Amino acid sequence: MRSIPIAVVRGAGDLGTGVAFRLWKAGFRVLCIDIEKPLVIRRMVAFASALYAGRMVVEGVSATRISFVDEAHYLWQRDTLPVLADPVGRCIDVLKPQVVVDAIMAKRNIADTHIAQAPVVIACGPGFEVGVHCHAAIETNRGHDLGRVLWNGKAEPNSGVPGKVDGEDNKRIVRAPVSGLMYGRKAIGDMVKVGQPIASVGTTVVEAPLAGVLRGLIHDGLEVSFGMKIGDIDPRGVQRHCFTISDKALAIGGGVLEAVMTMRGKWEDKS
Repeated sequence: MRSIPIAVVRGAGDLGTGVAFRLWKAGFRVLCIDIEKPLVIRRMVAFASALYAGRMVVEGVSATRISFVDEAHYLWQRDTLPVLADPVGRCIDVLKPQVVVDAIMAKRNIADTHIAQAPVVIACGPGFEVGVHCHAAIETNRGHDLGRVLWNGKAEPNSGVPGKVDGEDNKRIVRAPVSGLMYGRKAIGDMVKVGQPIASVGTTVVEAPLAGVLRGLIHDGLEVSFGMKIGDIDPRGVQRHCFTISDKALAIGGGVLEAVMTMRGKWEDKS
């Protein structure tokens, strides 16, 4: 009888959570890894939030912070997804997973992801070349090819422009007006109006650039730099969207799952 395959997902933000969620629901034992203090915006739908709070539940999947790799086996037996602060991926050498997914979404290969890390290595977004860094790449740009599995070449380069939501792109992104410590003045899920205070960076008030629902806001007490993305306002104003995984994250997760299952012969041989 084959053992249950293990997948390590690098990056536990909202998009990485979509990937981990899809693999978890498909029966994989998933471990999410990230930096000690993730700069995640959509905190209510990110397993990375467990690194702050100790525990996070996203659409019925419970995630818990662990301090040591061996704790992952204990949590898997209890139907809980482990999250580990491990920015360099040391756990990969220990666990020897069948699957490694780079879902950091940094637009470049900042984690030195490479094709020899596991029987199946999948990379999401630009900055990776199939056959060099990974066995397959997943397109992350919104549009016709979102979530498509690429078996050669590279994903589309970063456009530098956020995807449109209800006709808004750059305007829906909240950026730090100065450098300093950030603290929220509104909660994720709150409806906001143009010019309404939603956060503070140092002594500077951050105002909402448009009306809608506050879909995401970076964690309190983090040091942010001028121009850094710290929040996200959804002009559609649907509060439920703040607490459920996005269409984009699920599409990318679906692409990862397709690629992994297409290559199942490689990881089943290692199970």
